[in-house]
Amino acid sequence: MKPLLLTFLLLLSSIVYGQINMADSTAQVVGYWDKNETQTYTVTQEKYHVKDSDTTSRDFFKYTVDITIVDSTANSYTIDWHYRDTEVKSENPWTQKLSLLNDGVHVLIRTDELGVFEEVINWEEVRDYTMVGLNVLEEEIADVPDMENFFKQVEEMFSTKEAIELLALKEIQQFYSFHGAAYKYGEPYYSELQVPNMYGGDPLDAEMVVWLDELNPDDNNFILRLEQRVNPEQLLYAFYGFVNRMAEAMGVESPEINEIENISHYTWLSAIIHESGWILYSIATIEAESDGHIAIEERIIELQ
Repeated sequence: MKPLLLTFLLLLSSIVYGQINMADSTAQVVGYWDKNETQTYTVTQEKYHVKDSDTTSRDFFKYTVDITIVDSTANSYTIDWHYRDTEVKSENPWTQKLSLLNDGVHVLIRTDELGVFEEVINWEEVRDYTMVGLNVLEEEIADVPDMENFFKQVEEMFSTKEAIELLALKEIQQFYSFHGAAYKYGEPYYSELQVPNMYGGDPLDAEMVVWLDELNPDDNNFILRLEQRVNPEQLLYAFYGFVNRMAEAMGVESPEINEIENISHYTWLSAIIHESGWILYSIATIEAESDGHIAIEERIIELQ
């Protein structure tokens, strides 16, 4: 499995949907936020590939996000995410150039009254930033044969509101993943759900478990954890269809489906959440594997 194709396995985003009550050992994740309130976070992200226990590539990203409550109503919050001070460490010059393009971007989102993510309001503006990055990359490798159709396929993937919300802004999905629900200590919640299929086609089945791991009333916070596994058979066929389209666009031969072995996609998420609904610390790890190659993405969001 080529590293580029394995990286596309990581695109499958995890989407899941406080108050501490020691009397019944529960915690509810609700946003109690004031208009014009701002919290600043440091986001670090590391991506790397592993083959036969050897790390073959590694990229590191770090940036600051100012999260401001722009408006608050009885039914919703409007929230501005301002990205700044981006740092990139990568041996790939394209990765550095593309990552720095988003420095200074504002993403305007809406949640419901509980803090459950609903939509990106200025998604077209975010899409345009994404397209600029793809155009820069396309110019950098313009001399590589048959790449024009490949980039058309990728641009189509990032052209919709759903794709921007799920693929381009995964840290936002991570931040609000637990909001809107109550959790009881000692009672893990198991669920079979469907996750969006960003390779095209029907959503994919997944198994998920969420549990309240710690209640810390003296510190006014609690810890939630989540594990999720995508159905490997459905993932195989969805990914194989995507690989076929990419191969056709690039004018190369596509592998046979039986050549793609041991495909999997797992997500682990943990968060320390203040009873006000602000995240104190959140870490997400996404691991995609195929043919003995493992692509790992780890993202940490930490309150400054």
